[in-house]
Amino acid sequence: MKKFISFLLALVIVISQGNFIFANTKEAKLDIASKSAVLMDASTGKVLYEKNPHEKLPPASVTKIMTLLLICEALEDGKIKEEDDVQISENAASMGGSQIFLEPGEIQKVDTLVKSIAVASANDACVAMAEYVGGSMEEFVELMNKRAKELGMNDTNFVNTNGLPVDNHYTSAYDIALMSKELLSHKKISKYLTTWMDDVVVGKKQAKIGISNTNKLVKHYSGATGVKTGFTQQAKYCLSASALRNNTHLIAVTLCAETSPIRFKDATNLLNYGFANYESVKICGAKDKVATVKFEKGEKENVDLVAKDDLSVLIKKGDKKDFQKKVEIIQDLKLPIKKNTELGVVKVYRGKELVGETKIINNEDINKASYLQMLRRIVDNLL
Repeated sequence: MKKFISFLLALVIVISQGNFIFANTKEAKLDIASKSAVLMDASTGKVLYEKNPHEKLPPASVTKIMTLLLICEALEDGKIKEEDDVQISENAASMGGSQIFLEPGEIQKVDTLVKSIAVASANDACVAMAEYVGGSMEEFVELMNKRAKELGMNDTNFVNTNGLPVDNHYTSAYDIALMSKELLSHKKISKYLTTWMDDVVVGKKQAKIGISNTNKLVKHYSGATGVKTGFTQQAKYCLSASALRNNTHLIAVTLCAETSPIRFKDATNLLNYGFANYESVKICGAKDKVATVKFEKGEKENVDLVAKDDLSVLIKKGDKKDFQKKVEIIQDLKLPIKKNTELGVVKVYRGKELVGETKIINNEDINKASYLQMLRRIVDNLL
């Protein structure tokens, strides 16, 4: 394949004329009682409102967002499966606080444990899954901190998997929004985060117990998609709440509220403000074709490349839309290439400002052409 395959495809899309305006967090006049808060667009990561966004605070059970994220990634990578059996250790069963009363030695499915973490904030289920995915709770905590660094969570240090009180365990509203954004990108987690009430069967006597979601917005806020609550005497009342309306997906984080009603009120006010003033414009969807590349030595000469994820940009309501889309392909691609390999990036600009991007992948294997195929092409070209 010649080097000219490695090029910059400049595909300028003018949706309409006008200016792109990002949020000015200082413009928002909101009465937020929580000590720290952030409103973030889940598609672009743009912050629409902030109050002490980088103050390091104990997150209580909001910690479990990272635990759930690592579980989701293990599921999608095929390292574990929802139907896997997990044996409960004495350590997991000994966890206090919110729990589903697991017993040492009993067997539970991954599906049941993940549901119990997401819905009931079960500390015992959390430790059981951490041990299953990481081999030990200590190893899993190392994975949590490593993933936090990869996400740019610079205000964070995890010491445990569930947020029970312990020294040197902290994060910030901004970092919680970042990991919430990443968790919500995993579509399979939605069925757990949006479950209001359910039953689980636990213990060696197989007792059925009811569980209900600690995030009351799941039932009481239109379009709610998650995410997680938290409470300890030290952390007070914490919440990461998300909601989707039309194409706009927002995340509201509130930390250190004096009461539970205050955290839900603050999150509701933040989400209402966001939906009233902003909208997301979809540039392309996951698996949408964004480019065609010619592989002269490929089994298939012309291969369509697609967006890995949905790509949207955020604007103020009423503003006109004027975006440029550019597709960049990695240079000197070597065959064969497995399906779903990242081969480039599609970027959206407003003038010279980058306002959104997503990876480009191939939705089929790209194999080398056989000698016979190459000979036929040479003959066809000569003819």
